[in-house]
Amino acid sequence: MKSRKKGAKSYAGPSKPLLKQLAERPEKLFSAAFRQQYGALCFRYRNGGPETDHSEIEVLVVTTRDSGRWIIPKGWPMKKKKPHEAAAIEAWEEAGVRGTVSKQPVGRYTYLKELDDGDVVPCIVDIFQIEVDRTQGQFREVGQRVLDWVSPDEAARRVRELELKSLLVDFRPRHGKRQRKKKG
Repeated sequence: MKSRKKGAKSYAGPSKPLLKQLAERPEKLFSAAFRQQYGALCFRYRNGGPETDHSEIEVLVVTTRDSGRWIIPKGWPMKKKKPHEAAAIEAWEEAGVRGTVSKQPVGRYTYLKELDDGDVVPCIVDIFQIEVDRTQGQFREVGQRVLDWVSPDEAARRVRELELKSLLVDFRPRHGKRQRKKKG
């Protein structure tokens, strides 16, 4: 957890689970609008091409920098960037992957985000699929995260958010030129 400014007041202790923190201060959940984030569901085919068998798809999961729990790359909106572009940038910065990104979200999930100041806010993450065609070992957050390519079922087992678990288990890549854009 990042250090707080001296004298900063925090209502949420670092050792309490997020749900317990909200249970102590439920007004935090309803006092403000949900915050928006954009996520990247990065996938690739094991045998190098689109297959009809779901088991041939691998999904990228990464760990968070602070707690080490498994997630998909995601982040906040970026000025002058469309949502799918922001998702592609997050995938590059957090995992060093590039590919074809869908312009339309393939799903969304909600979760509770603990901010640097200890506050907890609800977030909605719109998810954009990226068919990965390039990986690079040098990227912005290299060494700060663990990356793993796993089956959609294994990815669902690793992540904590229930809505994301469901999306991963049911994930089937969308194909169509009108919703895809090459990044990179």
